[in-house]
Order: sequence, then structure tokens, then C-alpha cells
Amino acid sequence: PSTFLSAPSCQLTCTKVFSSDSKFPKSSSFAARHIGPSTVDIRVMVNEVGLKSIDEIVQKAIPASIRLTDELKLDPAIGEHELLSSLKEMAAENQVWRTYIGMGYYNCFVPTVIQRNVLENPGWITQYTPYQAEISQGRLESLLNFQTMICDLTAMENANASLLDEGTAAAEAMAMCYRQNKRKSFLVDCKCHPQTIAVVQGRAELFGIKVNVVDITPDLDMHEACGILVQYPDTDGCVQTNLAQVAELAKQKKTVVCVATDLLALTLLTPPGELGADVVLGSSQRFGVPLGYGGPHAAFFAARKEFIRHMPGRMVGVTKDRHGNMAYRLALQTREQHIRRDKATSNVCTAQALLANMSAMYAVYHGPRGLQRIGQRVHNFARVLAKGAAEAGFELVNPTGLYFDTLRLRPTKPMEEIRSRAASARINLRFYDDRATIGVALDETVSEADMNDLLRVLGCKSSVAELAERLSPDEGLLASPLARQSNYLEHPVFNSYRTETAMVRFLKRLENRDLSLVHSMIPLGSCTMKLNATTELTPVSWPEFSQLHPFAPTDQAGATEPCSSSWRPS
Repeated sequence: PSTFLSAPSCQLTCTKVFSSDSKFPKSSSFAARHIGPSTVDIRVMVNEVGLKSIDEIVQKAIPASIRLTDELKLDPAIGEHELLSSLKEMAAENQVWRTYIGMGYYNCFVPTVIQRNVLENPGWITQYTPYQAEISQGRLESLLNFQTMICDLTAMENANASLLDEGTAAAEAMAMCYRQNKRKSFLVDCKCHPQTIAVVQGRAELFGIKVNVVDITPDLDMHEACGILVQYPDTDGCVQTNLAQVAELAKQKKTVVCVATDLLALTLLTPPGELGADVVLGSSQRFGVPLGYGGPHAAFFAARKEFIRHMPGRMVGVTKDRHGNMAYRLALQTREQHIRRDKATSNVCTAQALLANMSAMYAVYHGPRGLQRIGQRVHNFARVLAKGAAEAGFELVNPTGLYFDTLRLRPTKPMEEIRSRAASARINLRFYDDRATIGVALDETVSEADMNDLLRVLGCKSSVAELAERLSPDEGLLASPLARQSNYLEHPVFNSYRTETAMVRFLKRLENRDLSLVHSMIPLGSCTMKLNATTELTPVSWPEFSQLHPFAPTDQAGATEPCSSSWRPS
């Protein structure tokens, strides 16, 4: 209608539409929206190199001996709206149960102000890897906040700006230990998460290092080991009370002490740095990053000052520019891209910087008191669950009797009965390979109603309210010698942004200090993210994808079948 278009443009539009082969053209094709060069642009570029078409470029660039001549067998192209409809059908195949499996992965609340303004914001997504300090001041400041958060919670002197995941961080710790003293043996706590042990063993093969999976005790023989890895709290939820003694023995043998830990637990627990750890690592996932069926999540890696030049990954530092103004940059050398491959300590692309920024913002938003309240709530629910389990006849499998959020329980009733009740309530628990014990790991999303359902699954007749009345202040972590006494997150950035308005302004201020795809072409950046369309990223936040635990039963992850089957030979 002429109300919206002038006659010439209306005529042009109609001619284009009805001159096509289809009478019902799609309104939103990916090609038109996301392949940048137009026909005119392509013609100019091929003319510039003295050729006639892209096909001719391909023929000249790729030798005929390796060039494929068959057409790719692809499904017909679909538009953006059709893609979203298809993805919604796939998502419906997933079943999002309440999951208390733990093993280093926990459901959490992603603050909506962070989800909307970071995770779903191209001003943060498209350029998140800070290759060039001059155009990365906002995200470098955020990554420095991440490092500060890790140093404070772990009580360590230095931290890097994230790694791929906890298993990789543990493998990097082993490699660093080996570089320190060249001993070809590494000790791993048998109570580490199983996937962490597997990653360390896989990496050790490449180094020729022998990994010994052992029970950690103060009289452990360490004299031939380059390092030792301890989980604190361990995969069963037990908080070791002898970590300081183990660390002291290791130092006498010149063995590097590495501790894998949980950031939320450290809001209540004495940090590893105060117990003698040399290296502290783990996942920051439960600080505001969705489960995502196992990733992506940012790992952290902290160490004492003497290890700083052997640490993997990158570190953000503060310097001054030529005008004397404070500025952020990657400190030391860019070791991830070392000119000598054997000198590189890790890959710059495996840092999960976007997720590290989300975790840093989670700490900024909640602050030290908010994080402590979350930790206290989770721990108190675990105490209630322990009382309810004991009432129902379960035995707590925990050598020290101390735990933060996870319980390993031995039932007296048939395991199948518990499994059946859990399935009826759409609850996932951890069923150990011994077929005699179960694990329950709680998180910040657990409500009183969820707890009552869990108690019913265990066969406890008391309610949360009734059990909570029986809690004694003389019990639990806060009454133990390992209760945290030191302060953390005292920097103003973690104590200034409690309202949504203040937080939004803070996020926008940092975003505006960066150059991203919302401003211009990015000369350097993360190619995998800057080329993802909004439509492709939209489902990332859907619960059917974001709230799946990686160790949930496979029949609850039906949407993974089309992906895995597409890689199988036809």
C-alpha cells in the first residue's frame, strides 16, 4: 500500500517477489540476513583478483586431485522462524527433571539482569575474547574482577582468567607440577570427580607420567611424586579434616599440592590457601552459569606467587598508558601463543571468557554477604536432609561427618524402591556403581517444596519445617574448626551494585569500553561467537537445553539424538 511504500519501491518489491520461482517466498532466510557480501560486493572482489566468479577461485585454489565434485547432500534450506520451530520440537524431546547428582555440576539461578545484558547481549558475546587490550578494556576489567574473586575465595596470590573446565584445569595442574620438578609420578585423590580423574589420566599418557589414584592420608608416600591432587570437599561431599597435614607432608617431600574445590563451599569453609595448597582449581559454573548439559563453563586456576610463570592460561594485569592513565592488559607474555609450541602453556581459545565474565558478574551482583547467604541456605538444607535420611534409616557415608551440600547415603530399603519413587517425582539422584549407595547434591535453586519431595523419596515422614526445628547451632560446618574466619570480596566492585538499575549501568559502562560487532567489524575476536546469528543463540537460554545435567539419564536428553545420529555414517 502507498501508505507505507512509495509507488516505485512498491513496484520493485512486487517484481522481485513474483519473478522468483516460488509463489510463496520465505520472509526470513539465513542467507539474506547473515552472509554479508552482496552480489555486487562479490563481483567487485573477484574482478579485483582478475577472475570471474567464486567458482573460478575455488578451481584455482584447490587442486583437482582433492576437490570434491559431488554435490553436498544437504536438507533444503529453512528460514529463521522455521529453525526456531524445529528447535522447539527438539527441545520438547528433553525432559528437565529436578537433578541432584552433583559431581561438579549444579543448577543455579542465572540473575536475569546478567542473562539479558551479558549472555544474550551481542555487545558482550561477539567480542568476548580480549585479543587486543586497546579495544578490550571493558571485558579485561571484568576478567580482572574474576581473578580477584578467585584469589579472595581461595586465599591464593594469583589467578588466571579462566580455563576450559575443571578436568582440563586439573590436567594443567599436573603438567605444571611436572615442569616444576620433572618427577614422572602424580598422585590423584580417589575421591576426585570421576571425569576429572579420567581427563588427568588421558593427559598424563602424553607426558609419560604415571597417575596413581590413591586414598589421601597424612602418611602417604609422596617422595617420587611431582604433585598431588585433592578434592575439597570430595565427590561424595565429605570435607577432609587432614588437608593441612597432607600439605605439610607434601612440602617436606617437595611435592606440589593441588586442590580442586567448590567456590560456593568456600563462602563457609576455610580456603585451601590457608591450609597449605600451592595450586587451587575448579569450576565457576555454579556462580550464575547454566548447566548446559555439561558446558560451556569457565574453570579457575590459582597458585602461589612462585608458580606464576608456569601457570596456564592468561592473566589480566593493570598498567599505565603513555598518558599516565590506568589501563588493563594481559600480563607477562602471551604464553598461549608462544612462538615455540613446547613453551605454550595452553590455548587462548579455551579460556571460556564469556562464562568467566558471567561468574564475575554473579559475584558483583550478590556481593560477599549475598554469596554467604546462598551458601548457608544450601548447607542448612543439606543438614535437614541428613536428619531426614537418618530418620528414614539411611547411613551417612562420610568419614569426617562434615559436608557442605552433598550426602552419600546407604539405604536399608531396596534400591529399586528408592529409584522408583525418585522417577515418580521426576527427581534425579546419583546412583553409585556399588549399587549400595546413593548421592544427593543440593544447590541454590532447591526450595522447601523440593526438599519435602526429596524427603518423601527417601521415605522420611517428617517435613522440612519439623526437621529444621531440630537443627543445633553446635552442628554443621560453621561449628567446626574448618569454618571460614577470613573475609573475602572486600573490593568496592563487589559491594556497590545491589539494585538492578545500578547493575545495568555497570554492565553497560564496561560494554561501552569495548569494540564489538555492535560498533563495527572486529579485526580480531572470537570467530565462533561473532558469526552466530541471534536465532541460533536464542535456544541457549531455553530450560530444555540450559538446565540439563551432563550425567542425567540419556533418555532425558532426547534432543541430542539428532545431533549424534547426524555424525554416524549413512
